Amino acid sequence: MPGDDLTAERYLGFAAEARGRSPQYEELATVVAGDSLALGFLRSLPAAKRQPNLLFAAATYLLGESPELAALRRLVGDRAGELTAVMLARRTQTNEAARCATLLPALAQLPQPLALIEIGASAGLTLLPDRYSYDYGDRQVTGTDPDAPVLSCRTLGPVPVPAQVPDVAWRAGLDLNPLDVTADDDVRWLECLLWPGEAGRPERLAAAIETARRDPPRIHRGDLLTDLPAVARDAPPHATLVIYHSAVLAYVAAEQRRQVAETIRALNASWLSNEGPDVIPAIAFPERDGEKFVLVRDGTRALAFTDAHGAWIDWLP
Repeated sequence: MPGDDLTAERYLGFAAEARGRSPQYEELATVVAGDSLALGFLRSLPAAKRQPNLLFAAATYLLGESPELAALRRLVGDRAGELTAVMLARRTQTNEAARCATLLPALAQLPQPLALIEIGASAGLTLLPDRYSYDYGDRQVTGTDPDAPVLSCRTLGPVPVPAQVPDVAWRAGLDLNPLDVTADDDVRWLECLLWPGEAGRPERLAAAIETARRDPPRIHRGDLLTDLPAVARDAPPHATLVIYHSAVLAYVAAEQRRQVAETIRALNASWLSNEGPDVIPAIAFPERDGEKFVLVRDGTRALAFTDAHGAWIDWLP
């Protein structure tokens, strides 16, 4: 069926994305793409809920460990109701703290202090760019929390690494399903979203959660199209309002992305978008093979190519 073909293609695409990062998920996604039992189960879900990340995280949540194919097939065959309930209730919300390392140079270029609003903030781990410290190889930046993790990021091109972290006067997040870093079950879900085999990510997530728990950022439940202006009204007028997001607009329909841009521009805010290269197609940037994200300012200027998990940043001339 056409729906099966599209779902299978989605899982093959995920396998390619996992290649070199998570051999277990690369193999699992490849096999699921040709497995009639798994595809039949996925067909019973709304299209937006058939994501590989969501299926594998939900299976991990129920099994207590990352699934192998046999365990996943047993889960689909014997506990389909439980699996469906988790997938319908949850969303993919990895909230990789290391993305702050690719956002930091752009944030530091804006007039200080800053009032930050993150769209799709999840648990708010990427709302804390001033608390983390950073290692850019030959340059280090010290954050305001001495117990926060040090985020490593390889630099390519003329990256304007700042001498210090931005001055954040105020921060807030907006999410359809915000997570609470003080709630053990929400933290468990974030852990389930990690890919097996990725060195350093579990430890980084745990350290970022502990950092957030010391002073949790406020995350509002709401929709970015309708609730963003109300959140922005609470920002202090003396600070530069910055609205940013990372790996969020890919889940929003193309016509709604235009509405998002119009909403942000109406707020007279600085806008940083860290998304795939086809998410904001109106901008021009040099073509690069294999790049995952493009860091864009105000919807018009491409600043850098970035790794999807914050491992490197390639600043454009």
